[in-house]
Amino acid sequence: MSIDTAKGILGDATIAELEAALRGTVVRPDDADYDRARAVWNGSHDKHPALIVRCAGTADVIRAVEFARSQDLLVAVRGGSHSIAGFSTCDDGIVIDLSCMKGAVVDPVRRRVVAQAGMTWGDLDHETQAFGLAVTGGLVSTTGISGFTLGGGVGWLLRRHGLASDNLTAAEVVTADGRVVRADAREHPELFWALRGGGGNFGVVTSLEYQLHPVGPQILGGLIVYPLEQARQVVTGWRDLIGGMPDELTTLVNLMTAPPLPFLPEEVHGTRVAVVLGMYAGDPAAGDAAVAPLRALGTPVADLMGPMPYTGMQSMIDPLWAAGAQNYFTSAFVEPSDAALDAVLRRHLTTPTPNSELHLHQLGGAFARMPADATAFSQRDAGVLCNVIARSPDATDFDSHIAWARSTREEIARHGRGAMYVNFTGDAAEDKVRASYPDAVHRRLVSVKDTYDPANVFRLNQNIRPSQAS
Repeated sequence: MSIDTAKGILGDATIAELEAALRGTVVRPDDADYDRARAVWNGSHDKHPALIVRCAGTADVIRAVEFARSQDLLVAVRGGSHSIAGFSTCDDGIVIDLSCMKGAVVDPVRRRVVAQAGMTWGDLDHETQAFGLAVTGGLVSTTGISGFTLGGGVGWLLRRHGLASDNLTAAEVVTADGRVVRADAREHPELFWALRGGGGNFGVVTSLEYQLHPVGPQILGGLIVYPLEQARQVVTGWRDLIGGMPDELTTLVNLMTAPPLPFLPEEVHGTRVAVVLGMYAGDPAAGDAAVAPLRALGTPVADLMGPMPYTGMQSMIDPLWAAGAQNYFTSAFVEPSDAALDAVLRRHLTTPTPNSELHLHQLGGAFARMPADATAFSQRDAGVLCNVIARSPDATDFDSHIAWARSTREEIARHGRGAMYVNFTGDAAEDKVRASYPDAVHRRLVSVKDTYDPANVFRLNQNIRPSQAS
């Protein structure tokens, strides 16, 4: 069956020629598994691509990129499909699906891993924890490693070992003209710099090499739940503590509605709470003293902070973040002044659904010590990252929930420099992207874009527009 696209018609023979060149498979709109194949984690995005190419390896990615260029098709690249803004899919274009590419080779002596870009953090942690090693990964284990890393990568090892992107030592990239290049500190160093914080702007990353660190298998981590009436003292007390915390400890405060979980008292279910989460990435015995002040922020209704497997910490909140719900995230780097925290607490009282949340991520430590010009990721001197989440199991009135998130972000962002974390950006918003990179960094990113993707083939991302498209 021929397929109509925004650019014309793809005939059966053309598609068959592509399929014959692949080790993977092509999914067409009339295939039985098309609806499953086109679905992404964020239920807000219901797109209908002309083709989905399930790549079995780098050669398939090359063929898919060449095909997309030859047919002038819009390109979406999918790893774990967690893109909040829906960049993992598109209407009428081609989805280059990397999710079958899940190989990993761990070198425990050099403490390195080379991982294919279709892996999730659960996949990668499974491989590296066999050797007691890890790299900063996502807070939800079903998140794909590639998009997470290219945008920065905030996780439980951030203060001890930096962002995921800080630990990227090399990447294999298929460029817009179908070349395969290795980007590292010696080969294509400008591309390597841009990949660490500049997002998926510069090509299809097919494998990533990370520096690993001794972590686990047992760590000290978990959460402490405080009632709403103690939220102000918890948040301000947490703010006063974070400047003196050891680098081994990374924390966040989640202002949320308590779900009906068995470890919470029934009288708390459905009420607003302040949850302090944290992980100590060192000797668990030493961690007890480090987390003790978190237990003294108020009178907890539940304390689940203790020894656990690192993989347990990495997947602890997975049940709350299953695929299919409506999601909109936005974010702001802020300084946690009294006025900023007042704004956060006010907005917590107006969350539109029980699933909507505000997170305050602690920064500093190794994250802040990375030299400002070493990677494209900026805002190294920010105190806190605030993530604003609108989430609902269905689409009913979700536009109003998005409006709540945007207005919340705008109010909170007044207490920072206007920058946001590009991985927590629910819109393809050029002004927000521009505000998130200092002028010199943005100019350098545009230069890399001009070199590797001057036609902006890879534009489904928080886009760095090439000069000719400016």
